[in-house]
Amino acid sequence: MNKEILQKVYQVSDFNKKGHLLIDQLTSHLEDKINANSRNAINWNEPEQELKFWKDFLVHGNEKDLFQEITKRTTYIHHPNYLGHQVSPPAPITALTSLISSLLNNGTAVYEMGMASNAIERIVIEIICNKIGYDANSSGFLTSGGTLANLTALLSARKAITKVDIWNKGTQNQLGIMVSEEAHYCVDRAARIMGLGDQGIIKVPVTNKFRMDTELLELKFNEAKEKGIEIFAIVGSAPSTATGIFDDLEVIGTFAEKQKIWFHVDGAHGGAGIFSKKYRHTLKGIERADSVVIDGHKMMMMPALTTALLFKNEVNAKATFSQKADYLLSDSEHEDWYNSGKRTFECTKNMMSIHWFTLLKLYGEEVFDANVTQLYDMGANFAKLIEEEPNFELALQPMSNIVCFRYFEPGLNTENLNELNVKIRQALLGDGEFYIVQTKLKGIHYLRITVMNPFTTAQHFKSLIEKIKHLISRI
Repeated sequence: MNKEILQKVYQVSDFNKKGHLLIDQLTSHLEDKINANSRNAINWNEPEQELKFWKDFLVHGNEKDLFQEITKRTTYIHHPNYLGHQVSPPAPITALTSLISSLLNNGTAVYEMGMASNAIERIVIEIICNKIGYDANSSGFLTSGGTLANLTALLSARKAITKVDIWNKGTQNQLGIMVSEEAHYCVDRAARIMGLGDQGIIKVPVTNKFRMDTELLELKFNEAKEKGIEIFAIVGSAPSTATGIFDDLEVIGTFAEKQKIWFHVDGAHGGAGIFSKKYRHTLKGIERADSVVIDGHKMMMMPALTTALLFKNEVNAKATFSQKADYLLSDSEHEDWYNSGKRTFECTKNMMSIHWFTLLKLYGEEVFDANVTQLYDMGANFAKLIEEEPNFELALQPMSNIVCFRYFEPGLNTENLNELNVKIRQALLGDGEFYIVQTKLKGIHYLRITVMNPFTTAQHFKSLIEKIKHLISRI
């Protein structure tokens, strides 16, 4: 056995040298991107060309250039011209907490593998539950992403509401959930994973303002019931990721209580608004939810992935999974809170709680208030600028930092306008100065921005608008 290569891999002095060099490189990267010293928000490359580069680099590339090339050939989340997906530019301190988590590699599903992080997680969950408006009976845990959290919440709902022990005996009848037609695709995916199928996903149409049409709830519920479908949960979007529009959680909560079904809020993006004094109203009624999902890596300046799944009643957090691994977990109720593997899909989970705790310890809850408020304010600012432009139009008035808009020329039909806006987005991608995405709402193609960087200003917005006008002349 060749131990020399293993000794080389674990050489502490080499780690120290490369670590200091990398920190210097990343510091320069942050200074350059946050201050917009470099032009581009993305260095776009076609997939096949990028694949070719890295195949060649594996064989011929200089190992000293590895980290630098990875940093260079990517999308710059910290650049104020980054206006794309709902991914937060992480607070630099969380790069260091990520380093701790990666190096210690404590899988925190069982207490003895993650003593500090499990205790810290308990504190973080208590703080978030309190901000939601839950009482002392609440609880929850952190997990790896909104998709997994939403699936876990719906499994909890099924176990709490349905009369049959599906976990042990399997499905006995057709189950279903109610959800807005504009809800995030992961809710649909979770329902299909659970075996609900097309017929078990009752999609409620939205109003002309893209909010779930709550006047149709009784109708849709009764239609499903007549078909023999047992509705066990309803999901409120806070907000829809396509439009940034919040469902009326207060009305949905009243409906859920009347029908005695589970009320879940997918607040992966906008749930962080519980910390914003100015925008807390967007989440009115969230305290009535049986479960809530909030992503730390969206509006709370943390690296992906880290998501809080909160339950109004701690019993439901504990009861979702009954599978046992006796060599790992004790049945003692006293030990339950610090063995999170009993409540999550993950048998190994990174030390994600330290991201939340570090930001709270160093900056307090005020940092989340400041970030959410700034981003939502700038969403409104961009919408106002669009309204002032004669050849631009909004899809709808924004409720958050997500804004859908399009370039518009009189005389062009919907098909031609859709094609034009697709070309605009592709031209922006190739140009690289700005990174935005796109969506389709009721057959109409829109450009879409999400203001994720607190240092994006009105001047950046004006430059984007001017860039689009310039590109139009070339399309």
